[in-house]
Amino acid sequence: MKTMRAVIQRVKQASVRVEGEMVGSISQGLLVFLAIHQDDTEDKIEKMARKLVQLRIFENEEGKMSRSVQDIEGSILLVSQFTLYGDCSEGNRPSFITSARPEKAIPFYEAVIEKIRTLGITVETGRFGQMMEVALINDGPTTIILDI
Repeated sequence: MKTMRAVIQRVKQASVRVEGEMVGSISQGLLVFLAIHQDDTEDKIEKMARKLVQLRIFENEEGKMSRSVQDIEGSILLVSQFTLYGDCSEGNRPSFITSARPEKAIPFYEAVIEKIRTLGITVETGRFGQMMEVALINDGPTTIILDI
């Protein structure tokens, strides 16, 4: 069964602009692109939020990945990205049919944001459904794909 999907990048800084306006910006932390699948259920909201907050991909003093964004007192820039469910198996034009429609995706996206905030992490966001320009300085680079 398909699930909520995130592409997580450890960053030194990241920002998102919409129509030239800065709408979200963080320094050290995680840039997370989040896609909601049409079959996702509400129980995945808390699982995703907790995993993002507790994922240990920041290095300790010995250079081992053992710290979370919570441990380093970092932030999360969360950007909606339905294209993570682009299916290119047939032809050359991706199909996004399995991505949740906005009437489902928006409340799920907003619930993940709120849950992360209740876990004590500062969250900046893009704007759902808008054309966004995302800038980042990847730290590592470290990129993780997470399906919940």
